[in-house]
Amino acid sequence: MREELGRSMGEVLWSDLQAHVQRDAVIVLDEDLDLLDAAIAFATNEVAKVEPWIDSGKIAKPTAEELSRWSSDEAMRFLCVIVAPFVLVRRPRAAAPS
Repeated sequence: MREELGRSMGEVLWSDLQAHVQRDAVIVLDEDLDLLDAAIAFATNEVAKVEPWIDSGKIAKPTAEELSRWSSDEAMRFLCVIVAPFVLVRRPRAAAPS
């Protein structure tokens, strides 16, 4: 499972996430959580791992402020992995100057 999820992980633009945001499927991970470890925990329904992350705010739905900021910068990139029905994303990094 780790290899399969690892292969499906990648960077996407904000525009790629908008449909998932509209269906309330995007979950944002704190920078200190490993995206792949979190994806595995979601995929295997490890409530004992996921619940403390939710309680501590390490994973959450994006806030209105985040959504507004992200939509104003179309070049912003997100590292993400799909664990149906969710899309787990790392908080974005600014695009590199060209």
